[in-house]
Amino acid sequence: MTDKTAKLTIGNESWDFPVRSGTLGPDIVDISSLYSQTDHFTFDPGFTSTAACESDITFIDGDKGILLHRGYPIEQLAEHGDFIETCYLLLYGELPTKEQ
Repeated sequence: MTDKTAKLTIGNESWDFPVRSGTLGPDIVDISSLYSQTDHFTFDPGFTSTAACESDITFIDGDKGILLHRGYPIEQLAEHGDFIETCYLLLYGELPTKEQ
């Protein structure tokens, strides 16, 4: 777990939420308990500042045009690999050896 927190203050009340770090990309504030703690929701039209899930498989940064699968750029997989190798990578976390 992390020791970093973000403080949300509404009026005279404050709540602390954990800050989590990913392998890539910016840190995130875990607000999964926001409603149960504060009786408030967030508003993020288009979910432009919302991470929808936690993934060890895929990293996406649409603003920078980045798509990684298990750390490999999608362009590299498309140019140097095939469908079966990419499936193996997604399932097992590493590219297959020649024997595999």
